[in-house]
Amino acid sequence: MSSSSKYGFAIVLGLSLSVTAYGQCPDRPSTGTVVADAPSIVSQNGVLSAQFTMAQSVDNFGYTHYCYKYLDGSQVVEAPTLRLNPGDTLALNVLDRNNPPEIGGMKMDMSPAGAPVCGDTGTATVSSTNVHFHGLNVPPKCHQDDVITTLIQPGSAGFQYKMQIPGAEPPGLYWYHPHVHGFTEFQVNGGAAGALIVEGMEKYRPEVAGLTERVFVVRQQFLVPWIPGPYQVTLNYVVAPLIKGIHPIVQMKPGEKQFWRVANATLQDFLQLQFLVNGKPEPLEIIALDGYPLAQTRKQTAISVPPAGRAEFIVQAPPTGATATFVTESVSTGPTGNFDEGQTLATIQLSNNADGHHMPGAAASADASALKFANLSEQPATTQRNLFFSEEFGGTNGPIQFYITVNGQKQKVFEADEKPAIVTKVGAVEDWTIENRALETHAFHIHQIHFKLLEVDGKPVPNQDLLDTIEIPYWDGSGHPYHSVKVRMDFRDPSTAGTFVFHCHILLHEDLGMMHKILVEP
Repeated sequence: MSSSSKYGFAIVLGLSLSVTAYGQCPDRPSTGTVVADAPSIVSQNGVLSAQFTMAQSVDNFGYTHYCYKYLDGSQVVEAPTLRLNPGDTLALNVLDRNNPPEIGGMKMDMSPAGAPVCGDTGTATVSSTNVHFHGLNVPPKCHQDDVITTLIQPGSAGFQYKMQIPGAEPPGLYWYHPHVHGFTEFQVNGGAAGALIVEGMEKYRPEVAGLTERVFVVRQQFLVPWIPGPYQVTLNYVVAPLIKGIHPIVQMKPGEKQFWRVANATLQDFLQLQFLVNGKPEPLEIIALDGYPLAQTRKQTAISVPPAGRAEFIVQAPPTGATATFVTESVSTGPTGNFDEGQTLATIQLSNNADGHHMPGAAASADASALKFANLSEQPATTQRNLFFSEEFGGTNGPIQFYITVNGQKQKVFEADEKPAIVTKVGAVEDWTIENRALETHAFHIHQIHFKLLEVDGKPVPNQDLLDTIEIPYWDGSGHPYHSVKVRMDFRDPSTAGTFVFHCHILLHEDLGMMHKILVEP
């Protein structure tokens, strides 16, 4: 993992081993156990009301856990799946019961003099928190999806999020995670991430009606977040080690079709998902990407999912007597990037007793043209912009600084009080060409909206999917062109008015400044 300690705060080595429990996290499943879906909280009468407590503790192996705790009756559960319908209201109260902020020795000024504050005042530390509702097309306002000024401090009275899911919100898989600048990696590294589902996929993609639904969150944890070394990849918190024969277990009935919804909540890994039967990849029928149903399903034997991306697809279990595994293939992310190792995420256990949550049965089809961004291809772009990822180097130690820059502007890292790098207006439709001038792959993400993929390396793509996160491959070096994507941004909806951010979703890069603000004026 590329890393740096030069970012205006002091990094104290051994942080993950030095913390004592203030709010204890629940125990996590043992290696090699059957993977269960997280408990769901379902909206009632148009409202999903819940309270989360962010907590922190250290396990027996020295890994620091961060967790969203929810009291489900008499049982404390971790990172429940939030299930809402378009038009529902999400009312989520969040308490921070992390360790006291003086532990760890890391601080950052989130609210410089004169800057607005949403929630608690004070300096952000590794124990401060907030919540980003990744992919949701809701306003970037206080108590909704603002991550720039919202701060929840340990021991305070807590903070109330309250937002309405748009009536035209695409049905699909979204997710939630902390987003305090400078410390996002620490808390997501500790496991603080969960799924959020906007219901109704069967109305747009009838292929999933009545199928068993599985919700899988792939997480990743390093012993110390910014240092290469021991790490774990987990499937719904069940560790998927590199050791052969010890893997999470997913149960399916022989020959059964299931609807899988997979969120890549890792810090940095670019997943290459495959379902192997007797060692050979089987076709997967893709239903949706990044929470947006495809106009037409398509079958692929591998699905690429960048950090923060989501894939929803139909998978079919093999017949009795066959073997099957769910894997991610190895991915090279460039000379200064990380080698994402291939590994088995789960072994498929065939059982006639396997069962689970089922999607609703066949329903009257809904009009996909009424979904947000549905007619974006037909809209002429009002503005063209060019941006690029780049890095600075520090001798043999690799990159020491990470940038995302608008062409014509000076390369600089994100600062809490910076002026927006881009200013536009409600009603704008913009084409952004984003280059990668770095020797490692980056993942571009913008808050509040989905964008339509138009071109890769200057060539139109056959599948112009709507996404909120996209991979841009690494530069091959001197004499080679930069890789790029061209995407169409839609700011027509008045709910986009406000200031929000775009950044690389390799979380260390984001925390070290590979992020900037965009202001959408009313």
